[in-house]
This record gives sequence, structure tokens and C-alpha cells, in this order.
Amino acid sequence: MVGAGVLSLPYAMSELGWGPGVVALVLSWIITLYTLWQMVEMHEMVPGKRFDRYHELGQHAFGEKLGLYIVVPQQLTVQIATNIIYMVTGGTSLQKFHNTVCPSCKKIKLTYFIMIFSSVHFVLSHLPNFNSISGVSLAAAVMSLSYSTIAWGASVDKGVQKDVEYGYKAKSAAGTVFNFFGALGDVVFAYAGHNVVLEIQATIPSTPEKPSKGPMWKGVVVAYIIVALCYFPVALIGYWIFGNKVEDNILLSLEKPAWLIAMANMFVVIHVIGGYQIFAMPVFDMIESALIKKLKFPPSAALRFIIRNVYVALTMFVGITFPFFGGLLSFFGGFALVPTSYYLPCIIWLIVKKPRKYGLSWWTNWICIVVGILVMVLAPIGGLRQIILSAKTYKFYS
Repeated sequence: MVGAGVLSLPYAMSELGWGPGVVALVLSWIITLYTLWQMVEMHEMVPGKRFDRYHELGQHAFGEKLGLYIVVPQQLTVQIATNIIYMVTGGTSLQKFHNTVCPSCKKIKLTYFIMIFSSVHFVLSHLPNFNSISGVSLAAAVMSLSYSTIAWGASVDKGVQKDVEYGYKAKSAAGTVFNFFGALGDVVFAYAGHNVVLEIQATIPSTPEKPSKGPMWKGVVVAYIIVALCYFPVALIGYWIFGNKVEDNILLSLEKPAWLIAMANMFVVIHVIGGYQIFAMPVFDMIESALIKKLKFPPSAALRFIIRNVYVALTMFVGITFPFFGGLLSFFGGFALVPTSYYLPCIIWLIVKKPRKYGLSWWTNWICIVVGILVMVLAPIGGLRQIILSAKTYKFYS
């Protein structure tokens, strides 16, 4: 659950302001916890059957064909978008690590750091499957907890800055509004565990007496408590210390103590190496099965080798071309992550469970759907504007 999105939360706060920022953080936490609960409940709602994939749940609700067309493109967008963002995050953190450890060294272009980061994936992408995933997941969880704690701990250590300001930094009303929209996307991106929740639940043994939703829900609650312990301190303390001068990645705002900041950046790199693979594996599966089943390619090691290397190269190329962490987060957060995390579970719940009209459950779901659709429309607008503004002053491949 705790992804690299946590690093942009203080920046999102600076564009939302204290009141709306806290409301957005808490509301996202509540809504996504509620939709996760729905997914966990719906996993075995048909006796004797388990929905082990998001699209299987979609097909049950919307029909065989339509379910696939609704869910699969959205899942693919989430996975590919996350991979692109992780390329940028990995490269940026490597660069910050290099600059922190050796301030007097010759500066190296971000492009090269993204290439160095992607070189790992040209190797890791050829791992056969995810049997060793629990080790990778554990390492990633420890890393994310560590760099979140370092982010807010080092901020407290630094103390509130002398010239700190908490107002909106955009000069025009339009700029403030667009930044506000973009910041909603940043917040949304931080809460993105829904794509894999059914796959995880599928690995838990289940009997009629002891259904899998019991232990799964306990796991979700523990995960969400940890999420709160990571997200809220980073977002609130980061903004409190730096005000609206905070960078779109909090670790870039921190310089001292150098060894600690260097370590935090290295933790981010290790985390996003694991994270990249977790999101890339289902994409490889999908592309490979489509080529073999639909286009009748013979399954071979060469086919796997080409597909995986081409995919890593493409995500690297997009990351190098648009290395705008904040803008990409806002754009993809709203565009890709809102549907799967905020309102698709609610729509499926309304179709399948048919709660009483105008009852509590009915209203709750409709409110989530309306909020979700609003964020999905508004956040990418802010994010796209941010990318365009960054691109104006940015020298490509510099």
C-alpha cells in the first residue's frame, strides 16, 4: 500500500492548504478503506466460487464481454502509469543520493540516472514468477516505513523554516484552482492497493466455516493503520516545516544530516525496484497471453525476452522524456487510479448486492461514486497543466 506517492503528500498539502488538505487526506483514507472492504466481501459472495482477479468481479457484475472492457484497460493503465512514475522516482532518488554523498562531484544528468535505474529491470524482468515475492514485499514494506519516518523525522529535526509561508503559491486565481485539482491527484495516487487486493486474497485458504475474508480484512486493517502512521505525519509535518516552498518530493527539500537523507533515497530506490516488478508482472502476463492466444505466436523464451525488454525500454523512454514527478502523479492519479480504487467497487456493489434504495449503503456508495468521478475529471486537468508548465522551461533529455 505505502508507495512512493507518500513523498509528494507535503507538496499536495501546500496546494490544498491546511483545511482542504486534511479533509482530502482523511476522506481518501476512509473511502478507499470502505471500497477495500467491499472488494474483500465480494471475493466469495457467490457460493463455491472465488473471484481471484479484478476483471472476474467486473465480468460477474457487467457481463462477460463488457466486464473485460471496463476493468482490464483501467488496470493496464494503472500498472503502466505506476511503472513510468517509478522509473522517474528511481532515477530522481539515485540522483539525489549521488549529489548528497558527493556534493563536489560533477553533476550527472537525470536521464542517465533513469537509465541506470532501468538497467536493473532489464535483468529482473526475466525472473520466471513471483514465488519470492514475499521477500521482495517485506523489503519494500520495511523500506517505505523507513523512508517515511526519515522524511518526517528529519523535517522535525530541521525545525520550522524562518520564512515559512502557508498561503497558495500560485500568483493567479486560475493557477491556484488548477494546482488544487492537481494536488487531489497526488493524494489519490498515494492510496492504490485495490488493483492487487483480490489476487492477494486468492492466496488465502478458505472454507465455508472460515472464509478468507476474515484474515484478509484483518490484514487490510493493519495495513491501513500503518498507512495512516506513514502518510499523516509526512504530509502534515512536511507542510508545517517547509510551508509552500516544499518540493514535489519531500526528500529533495531535506539536506541534513547528509548520511540519513542519502540512506532514505537509497531506501526509495530499493522500494521502487520491487514495486516496479510487482506492477510489471501482470502486464507481461497479459501481453504474452494476448500474443500467444490471439495472434498465435509460438510460446518461446525469445518471445518473453523481447516483450519484457521492449516494455522496460518503453517505460524508461517515457520516464526520461517527461521526468515530472508531481505532474505525472496528479495526471495518472486522477485518470488511472480513481476508477479502480474509488468508484468501480461501489458500482459493482450496487449492481450485485442491490442495497435498499435511499438506504445508508445506497447513499454511501453513490456519494463515493460522485466524489470519485469529480476527482477523476478534475485531477488530470491540474496534472496536465503542471506537466505543460514544467515542459516549457525543461530542456528535454538534459
